[in-house]
Amino acid sequence: MSDDPRERIIICRCNDVTLKDIEDIIDSGITDIEEIKRLTRIGMGPCQGRTCLPLVAGIIARKTGKKIEEIELPATRVPIRPVPMGVLAGDMDEE
Repeated sequence: MSDDPRERIIICRCNDVTLKDIEDIIDSGITDIEEIKRLTRIGMGPCQGRTCLPLVAGIIARKTGKKIEEIELPATRVPIRPVPMGVLAGDMDEE
């Protein structure tokens, strides 16, 4: 690990993505949050982006000079059809 303090600031706890990871991607020219999501898996952990996506949007806004309102958050995708929790836990068969 380097001495860069940005490596100690965790943006996505679910996938262990740091501030340095996000800023390096933005510095490389990628500023689309959906593309950053694909590269780092932010928003794909158990919290589904409740914490990290707003943080990443703020970092993009700060680094690009855009307003936070201009940063479009990724679409939330719900299951095509509801699945009972018992099926997910393996306690019952899906009908």
